[in-house]
Amino acid sequence: MSSLKKIQAPIQDEMKAFEPKFRDYMASKVALLDRITYYIVKRKGKQLRPMLVFLSAKLHGEIGDSSYRGAALVELMHTATLVHDDVVDDSNMRRGFFSLNALWKNKIAVLVGDYLLSRVLLLSVENKEFRLLELISTAVREMSEGELLQIEKARRLDIDEQVYFDIITKKTASLIASCCAVGTASVQSDEEKIEAMRLFGEYLGIAFQIKDDLFDFQKTAKTGKPTGIDIQEQKMTLPLIYALRTASSTDRKFMIRVVKRHNHDREKVEQVMAMVRDSGGIEYAEQKMNEYYQKALNILNAYPESEAKNSLLELADYVIQRNK
Repeated sequence: MSSLKKIQAPIQDEMKAFEPKFRDYMASKVALLDRITYYIVKRKGKQLRPMLVFLSAKLHGEIGDSSYRGAALVELMHTATLVHDDVVDDSNMRRGFFSLNALWKNKIAVLVGDYLLSRVLLLSVENKEFRLLELISTAVREMSEGELLQIEKARRLDIDEQVYFDIITKKTASLIASCCAVGTASVQSDEEKIEAMRLFGEYLGIAFQIKDDLFDFQKTAKTGKPTGIDIQEQKMTLPLIYALRTASSTDRKFMIRVVKRHNHDREKVEQVMAMVRDSGGIEYAEQKMNEYYQKALNILNAYPESEAKNSLLELADYVIQRNK
């Protein structure tokens, strides 16, 4: 598995130049707001989204100002949704750092999220980046629909495999898809190529989410036991959905009862996890993950050899091989 540093190699100059540009795009004359946006920039994660924008752009042409704006639009929009999510979930931590609502309370966090959304709109309109705005706005609409669909279905644990894929395509894959489409659209206007890269990102995003599902069944270093956090949070993941579909009526009722009413009973949660493993749910989820990974590769394989193509192939490999 390639490291992120190696994957970034063809775009390392652009990634280095992106941070101050992103900071400038968020800048405000209000001291409090400027302090908060500085905090946001300094706690950046793996930066997979700008990487996807720049690599997709480089695959199709020369990275320019539009590509930087595209990467900023994706990051601004994503950051705004995370800030609002933390308020909704009453979450105090985000990637090991205090969330904005933990440090500055809900009202300020919501207003900062609104400000970031306004920057997306203004940055797009001022630079006439209407196609990029359309791609990103579509992703946000789908993310919202996915969240609401999950809430609607989770109340009755009414999530079969088709609904599951609909939810993760909207909730997770749509943003990754928009990164690849935005990067492509920033350097050329061929709609077939934009759509092909949007699909590449969608398939990659689905594989990414299934990999996340599988983490819940891995043993932790501290306890030597699988985490079971998804079951505690009543999340219907692909291994569990498969186990429910293939279980006897008695086992199915037991698993649903545990997820609904006994999800904080460690012993019962571990019983359900053992049933999922025994059902072949892990292997089934891995098979599905690899199917989407292969579909993503098939799109890239149509492109001629290049550094950007190799990095995207390595990034796809990283998504399904990562250990966190």
